Amino acid sequence: MENIFKIEEFLEKYSYSKDIIEINNINIKNLSDIYEDYISYRHSYENQANFIANILRSEGTIHSVKSRIKEPERLIEKIIRKTQDRKIKYGNDFEFTINNYKNEINDLIGIRVIHIFKEQWEDIHDFIINTWKIIEITANVRDGDNTEIFDDLGIEVRSRASGYRSVHYLVEFYPTSQKVIAEIQVRTIFEEGYGEIDHILRYSHNDIPNILKSNLLLFNRIAGSADEMASLINRFSKEWSEKELEYKLLLKEKDKEIEKLKRI
Repeated sequence: MENIFKIEEFLEKYSYSKDIIEINNINIKNLSDIYEDYISYRHSYENQANFIANILRSEGTIHSVKSRIKEPERLIEKIIRKTQDRKIKYGNDFEFTINNYKNEINDLIGIRVIHIFKEQWEDIHDFIINTWKIIEITANVRDGDNTEIFDDLGIEVRSRASGYRSVHYLVEFYPTSQKVIAEIQVRTIFEEGYGEIDHILRYSHNDIPNILKSNLLLFNRIAGSADEMASLINRFSKEWSEKELEYKLLLKEKDKEIEKLKRI
């Protein structure tokens, strides 16, 4: 990984960024400063990501936790891509600098939380909101999904045409005197599988062919059905275990009654 930002090499890899830089009059020196500043904080961010991940691993319903730090080149690419949005939000004079990028780019630290059954999300949600200060929560859903649980909790719902499902939390904490923001994504193991495949295919195609789009949506429906089936099986398993316990207790009582009758 280069410690110095080289615009020529960057544009070879992200050629579409050149037009965005020119249209928005982006200062290359600012990009270079941000790149080098981020690298200087990278080791600290890695430690903080591991710290958050280890706290989450203590929550019993979580299947697995993955953490990552944004790659420096990906950070610069996102800053370039988001400049137009920020100019609309703050005015045409806005520029990303080393003084504001950590507050504007919220996924420098990314944590992914995977759980098995859909209903486990509620316990994980409670754990997160009771552990960190929450900046924002967003539930990404597919058109037609039941959003009642999110509506009841006052969580913003965003319908994604891609079918992407995941609940995103922006949390803040102070490991030092400086505020750190991290993004925690929570999803089921089936949503994770779909999300990974969708991500790989979308990043490998500038314009996704229609045949690929339609098959991705079909796969998304299958993943959603698998989630529902897993939850149904889990409920059946719990109900069966409860009935089995009741039956064993009943048999135990019957055995006691038989023993009493034998002693008469």
